[in-house]
Parts: sequence; structure tokens; C-alpha cells
Amino acid sequence: MRGEQGLAHAQQAIAGRLLALGRAHDLLVRASWSSADLGAVVRSAVEAFDDPAESKFSISGPDLRINSAAVVAVAMTLNELCTNATKYGAFSAPKGCVDLHWTIDPQTQRLRLTWIEKNGPVIQSRAKRSFGTRLIETLGRELQGDVQLTYAERGFAYTFDAPLASLSVPMPA
Repeated sequence: MRGEQGLAHAQQAIAGRLLALGRAHDLLVRASWSSADLGAVVRSAVEAFDDPAESKFSISGPDLRINSAAVVAVAMTLNELCTNATKYGAFSAPKGCVDLHWTIDPQTQRLRLTWIEKNGPVIQSRAKRSFGTRLIETLGRELQGDVQLTYAERGFAYTFDAPLASLSVPMPA
């Protein structure tokens, strides 16, 4: 938490991470800690950052059950992405929004999840990687996935690409 902007900010960051973990655990409790639907995990993780009257998210992807480790990793990652979008990215602008979608490549047996911020401020890569950035990268590697962070002028983008085998998910027919 050395890079945080004071004690109150650090406490808020920790509380957000604990809430994300709690929401992920709630989904897993309902399924006897075995798996959860990726769409449910995504919607639960972003719910606290969205406005039901005018959603900031465009969410899409096929049905996919992911294992408990993947549920926690995805929920924690999305919490970090939402927090950063609120502080520095798309959600810090009135018209800011996020396209959040995932696809399954049947040939390579891989999941690709993409977060693309739009209508936010000009984004610049920070010289020092924050705890949240390192956390996002570590969570992706834990699932044997590749994580790509893109700081484009038009907005921040995150891409997670992982083998379905690491998510313990049989390939949909």
C-alpha cells in the first residue's frame, strides 16, 4: 500500500478488494464451491460500479462455467479494473463506459476476455506499476493466462487469454 494516497485511500482499496472477494465467495457457496457461470461472476463483480438506470457496461459472452480459482481471480481482477476506471479512466468522465466481453476459440481451446474503456480521459501508462496492476497480472498468470494492458490514447484496454483447461471447463459443443 506504499503507493496509495493516504490511509483513507488505502483502507478504501482494501475494503473494495475484500468486497469483491466476498461477492465471489457468495457465488461459489451457491454452487458448493465447485464452479460458477462466468457471466454471473462478471455481473456480480461490476454491480457496485454500475448505474442500473443507465448502465456504464456493455457485457456479452457465451455461457461458460469456470472453477473456483478462476471465479476468485476474475472477480478480483474486475474489481481492480473498475476501481482504476473510477479513479483514472472511463468512469472518471461523464460519458465513460466499458465494453466487457469474452469469446471462446474452439480451435485453440482458449478463453479471451476483453475490457475496453471508452469516452474517458486520455490515458497514459504510469511509470511505476501499482499494486493493483501487479495483482491483475499475477491473477492472470495463476490461471496460466496471458494478460495484456494497453494504455491507448482512446482508452485503457485489458485482455486476458487463457487455456480452457486451466479454468477446468469442458469445451462447449
